[in-house]
Amino acid sequence: MIALKSTSIVALLLLQSLWLPAAHSQHPGGSAFDQEARKQEAIYQSRGENVPSGYVVDRSLVSYVSTLPAGFDRSLANLGPSDRWLDIGAGEGNAVLDYYTELYDAMHWEGRERRGKKAQAVAISIEDRRTPDWHQTAARLAPDQIRYLYGKRMREYSPEELGRFQLITDVIGGFSYARYLSVFMDNVLSVMDLNATFFTILLDVRPETDPDPALYKDLLFLTEIEKADGSDVKVCSWLKSISCVQVTCELNTELKRPIELYRIQKVCDKVAVPSLLPLSYQAGTPPPRRYRLGSAQSALLEELRPIDQ
Repeated sequence: MIALKSTSIVALLLLQSLWLPAAHSQHPGGSAFDQEARKQEAIYQSRGENVPSGYVVDRSLVSYVSTLPAGFDRSLANLGPSDRWLDIGAGEGNAVLDYYTELYDAMHWEGRERRGKKAQAVAISIEDRRTPDWHQTAARLAPDQIRYLYGKRMREYSPEELGRFQLITDVIGGFSYARYLSVFMDNVLSVMDLNATFFTILLDVRPETDPDPALYKDLLFLTEIEKADGSDVKVCSWLKSISCVQVTCELNTELKRPIELYRIQKVCDKVAVPSLLPLSYQAGTPPPRRYRLGSAQSALLEELRPIDQ
């Protein structure tokens, strides 16, 4: 994101004061948004029978392979002991645990010697959902071979705190749930090494290539982007507008709904993520979100917003 300069703070605060009242009914600073944010937090902290349908915390690595874009399985298997894998929205961390089993090696003979003790894995979750299996696995591995971070959102970790990664995954995690999607993407790219890859997915989204229009009948799109004139911008197009990345978008219609899979590779370091201004956010699993494609000024305003939103 663009850094704030001291000479422009007064002007930015003035701009913010002019912009916020006009957008109060939809802007995330409003009371309606605050209520939805509290509902969403309750979903994150839910346990047992209170966990709502659709909020999955126990996905296996097999589920990741079948859900994420083609190439993820090979990218993970090709990681060596000096590489690092970040899993965002990891839940119980089962995908990470599966990676360290003998069964994984038995299913991935190619590259087994190169992997050695395997890459370091870092799992991130808003809430702590570690199981006894996690603690037992962590105890038998080398210190910090696997790490589980919780209690903060992705944007609250500094690049220095997380380090650099060669592979990042997000299976209906932060990319599907973040209130500030452009901030989320900027933070993800900031911890990616050159040529690192980010694999992720969105449910019920306008795909790059339109399938049968019947798929859209009465469908609530969960992530939408619009231009200033109200016309739609597809998420794939927005991702491809980020500088220094190569993006592949795949459509999966097996469930009779538009699901798009994304493979995002960082190819240079001068990353610039086009800002998205949140217009609406409704608690859910995942939450319906709508954004407006912003300008450089709106990106600066985005940085001024409280960190807890």
